[in-house]
Amino acid sequence: MGIAASPLARTVRHWLPAFLGGCAIALLPWSIMVNAALPSRAVVAHWDIAWTGFDLALGAVLLATAVAARRGSASVRQLATAGGTLLVCDAWFDILTSGSRNEVIAAAIEAAVAELPLALLCFAIARSPERFVRARSLEQLREG
Repeated sequence: MGIAASPLARTVRHWLPAFLGGCAIALLPWSIMVNAALPSRAVVAHWDIAWTGFDLALGAVLLATAVAARRGSASVRQLATAGGTLLVCDAWFDILTSGSRNEVIAAAIEAAVAELPLALLCFAIARSPERFVRARSLEQLREG
């Protein structure tokens, strides 16, 4: 009996949409509460480590996407999706956490010429990897 036929798999398939939908709905009041409670400005410890860690994670995902693309791996879809998502988040937070007008302008330019176009490329790869990736066999990509 395969995992898809197991009682656990059937239960998960049945409840997963309701669970995720409930989580999404619960985030609405949570977001309103957080917006009201958090200050507009804050000084935090380890700001440098947080940003460095994020950028290293982004670099690791982009490198993994490159390796998967080179090997023609079906995992290129998931990796490219993760890379695109991280790039959009990076642009968002770079702009919103900028401290001065010049920093906002620099972050917006970086987003417009680097992060967002690269994110769009990642999403295009995820959507149609056969257009961008030299797979050992196209079936590998279609199955993933």
